[in-house]
Amino acid sequence: MVRLKKTVVMVGMMGAGKTAVGTALARQLGVPFLDSDEEIVRAADRSIAEIFERDGESFFRARETEVLGRLLRGTPCVLSTGGGAFLSEGNRRLITEAGISVWLRADLDILWQRVRHKTTRPLLRTPNPRETLRALYEARLPFYQMADVAVDSSADLSVEDMARHVIDALATRTDVLERD
Repeated sequence: MVRLKKTVVMVGMMGAGKTAVGTALARQLGVPFLDSDEEIVRAADRSIAEIFERDGESFFRARETEVLGRLLRGTPCVLSTGGGAFLSEGNRRLITEAGISVWLRADLDILWQRVRHKTTRPLLRTPNPRETLRALYEARLPFYQMADVAVDSSADLSVEDMARHVIDALATRTDVLERD
């Protein structure tokens, strides 16, 4: 039996699999799965796209930090974050103090295959969304590289296999998993 000692925070680009892998990881560890974007949507009673459109990205980012702080103070769980959450120094500090960050590292081609048909990505509502994704990817890479753990995404791996790879990566640390 494995017990989670601190919250595992999934970070990475949109399309990296944070929600899908995070859900499978939570199931395998027997802990709750939470999604910071879903919590923001619930609290605001509006979609992320609507929040961005009506209140702007800075308003959204402030709510994101509030939600992360609240969720990190709770029972250890698996927490999926939006792609931009880990860019904020304040968010990284909150995550480092109370949890462990896991970067799902995926290359640009995999990310594009996963997000190109989605209409729920406000940052990709541009004339050239693939180029926008590439620019975001390159700008965000230095921040994601600060994560405590990195696990490579592969188009060949199932979500369940990816979750097992995350568990294997977490098992290399003494501060996250406790075996009975």
